[in-house]
Amino acid sequence: MRHGLRCVFILAAALAFVASATPSPAQTWPQRPVKLLVTLGPGSGVDIGTRLLADRLSKRWDQPVVVENRPGGDGLVAISAMIAAHDDHVLLASPTSSFTAHPFVYKSLPYKPEDLQPIARVSNTIIVIAVPADLPVKSLADLVALARAEPGKLNWAGTTGAIDFLVAGFWRNAGLNLSKVPYRNQVEAANDLAAGRIQFNETAYAIVRPQLQAGKVKLLTVTNGVRAPVLPDVPTVTEAGYPDLALDGLVGFFGPPEMPLPLRTRIAADVSAVGADPAIATRLNDTGQLPNFGGPAEFQAAIEHQRARVAAAAKELGVVPTE
Repeated sequence: MRHGLRCVFILAAALAFVASATPSPAQTWPQRPVKLLVTLGPGSGVDIGTRLLADRLSKRWDQPVVVENRPGGDGLVAISAMIAAHDDHVLLASPTSSFTAHPFVYKSLPYKPEDLQPIARVSNTIIVIAVPADLPVKSLADLVALARAEPGKLNWAGTTGAIDFLVAGFWRNAGLNLSKVPYRNQVEAANDLAAGRIQFNETAYAIVRPQLQAGKVKLLTVTNGVRAPVLPDVPTVTEAGYPDLALDGLVGFFGPPEMPLPLRTRIAADVSAVGADPAIATRLNDTGQLPNFGGPAEFQAAIEHQRARVAAAAKELGVVPTE
């Protein structure tokens, strides 16, 4: 009997030793090339930032990190491809503002929120409220006063997703009547803004920068929580007295639903490590982004905050979420 118990104890100890000696997925990953699927096209701020990080991550991981643009479908093309791969070496690089609004835009969705597992927050897109240079307003308060004085005469355009809901909800709550003009290409909206065909555009700073530099548009505010270093004289919407319009354009990496937290945490640590390079911060700022690296928990909390903001705006508009 004692001999049998002794054998059991020895076997248990041996198994425990083997288990402790076996590397975890977080320790051995990546074992082959990593692919980053970008929801936007080449040249976008998200694309440029992802490629900068990919180059440095490739050296850190000693594996190729390939960036593949999968634009289209308001992010659904890239999201669906990442989920369908069922591969922890195929990740998503995306802004969150489009998919946090998906339940209020589409009658049915090919994925569930939990299918997108947050890995690493990377940056905040600088989102601006811009008007034509010759529009007789100097502040967001002036614009609101003008819209109130001339109901139905002002046109606006926005970026599909979370910020659109916040702006539309803001107009509704303020009792203002502005006509929204839809655009497939945000560059076209910026060009029409410069020409005075629309009078209000909430969009990424990078989109309107050429028109700003040409003196054809002016910036009233940024929707971000803090002022952008590249636009130190442009106040935030909160500073301007309109906190209901505040939104940070979150950008980061996501993994498939089966990716465990330890692995996501390890990848986030690597992303933050390579992102500490001052050259990364400079380049992100140049492309209209604020570096804001963080791990899975921080990223998830920021996403949930954004979802709550979108849901509140949708409720104001009477939009019911997808079941």
